[in-house]
Amino acid sequence: MLEASLLADLIVELPNAVRLQRLVQTLREHFSCGAVGLLRLDGDSLRPLAAVGLAQEALGRRFVIAQHPRLAAIMAAREPVWFEPDSRLPDPYDGLLDSHAGEPLPVHDCMGVSLFVDGQLWGALTLDALHAGTFGSEARRALQRYSLIIEAALRMTRLEQENRGLRLARSDVAGVPTALEQGEILGQSAAIRELLAELDVVADSELPVLLLGETGVGKELFARRLHSLSRRRHKPLIQVNCAALPESLAESELFGHVKGAFSGASSDRPGRFDAANGGTLLLDEVGELPLSVQAKLLRTLQNGEIQRLGADKPLRVDVRVIAATNRHLPESIRDGRFRADLYHRLSVYPVPIPPLRERDSDVLMLAGHFLELNRARLGLRSVRLSPAAERALLDYAWPGNVRELEHVISRAALKLLSRGASRSEILTLEPEQLDLDTRLRRGEPASAPVADADAAGPPGSMREAVEACQRQSIQQALQASGDNWASAARLLELDPSNLHKLARRLGLK
Repeated sequence: MLEASLLADLIVELPNAVRLQRLVQTLREHFSCGAVGLLRLDGDSLRPLAAVGLAQEALGRRFVIAQHPRLAAIMAAREPVWFEPDSRLPDPYDGLLDSHAGEPLPVHDCMGVSLFVDGQLWGALTLDALHAGTFGSEARRALQRYSLIIEAALRMTRLEQENRGLRLARSDVAGVPTALEQGEILGQSAAIRELLAELDVVADSELPVLLLGETGVGKELFARRLHSLSRRRHKPLIQVNCAALPESLAESELFGHVKGAFSGASSDRPGRFDAANGGTLLLDEVGELPLSVQAKLLRTLQNGEIQRLGADKPLRVDVRVIAATNRHLPESIRDGRFRADLYHRLSVYPVPIPPLRERDSDVLMLAGHFLELNRARLGLRSVRLSPAAERALLDYAWPGNVRELEHVISRAALKLLSRGASRSEILTLEPEQLDLDTRLRRGEPASAPVADADAAGPPGSMREAVEACQRQSIQQALQASGDNWASAARLLELDPSNLHKLARRLGLK
């Protein structure tokens, strides 16, 4: 019986994620349905924690309740809610069931129930079937009974977390923090799981952390996670883009100045260290700091004091520094552009962020997240990836990482609409809409040279050849300049704003 199977999982010691996945699998088999999803309430959205029968990209989606009438109806009721096969309410999973990936769903049955833990609304369980009549009155009564056991499983999972000493109040039953203030880190690959586990430990220390990674991997999100999990989380996190600081103003921006320190200094002005006092300061693109400012930053890290420009006395500050860079700083030290002593102070705990090409199928989960954002932004019924598009995403090397993926998905959805697609249909993105450079394949260097013409296959269009050459030139210039866009523009003899526009058009930003 289903009750016995569910209860057996309650008394067996299992990892939380495994327990929840077994739960949805057991329910799918019992109800003989196409898909089951367990969704956690997160602010105004529902996010899948475990699912079976859905495309992998569905796990990356965040369903805003107000945009999905069926989910809103489930969350508003305490009893199971069933939707008739001819219901006019759009289904949030249209086009996402595995067995009908990329195709409009036939008439099907849907039901769901809201879930409560200790009297608080926790989330929802949804069941979808491909055939009308799957969920009769007996199935709905059974779901009502089983929901009590499911809620007990969720409660036990939470108690296990508390027994393990989890110290954050905002945590879900899978042991992963809820969406952080400025964004959520999505992924289930071994690389990302190991990284998040490492950050969870180092976050509670006061050690400086140096985040290392390519452009577009999301270093800012990881820095925010470090701050949100630290004992400083109730104090400010102040971000400074070091590459955007003019050399003449960098010292004043970081450390502040007093009245009369320089022409135009009409009053005292605190700097970013003052603003971050008690909290965390994120020095993004720290490799771009001028050498003169690096010396003052080193003194601050050594003795916890800052000296405002023009001031006679230093001030004490209590700031944890997180630095981030896409440069290989030992090379900058060798070239005389970065201080070795500052590097050793900042890199007490270096954390490499894996590029997207090393995160296995996380690309599909992230794609699902961006697809749902574009579905809501463009007012679409549903938009998803075809199996061929999924393969194309998995095969691509992603030189621009997560940021490039976001732009690729947004551009593809717009391209589909511009060619006459209906907003009221289930839209499917194909590889041609993604417009990925097939020469940049996973496992090959992102800046691999274009193959020799004699060894290449049939030539593409002149436009494709020109764009490929432009991509290669930009990537080589960025590599030569340490991913500094201003320096790359000088190497290419381009205006920086024109370079940024061209890079966006070519999918490099």
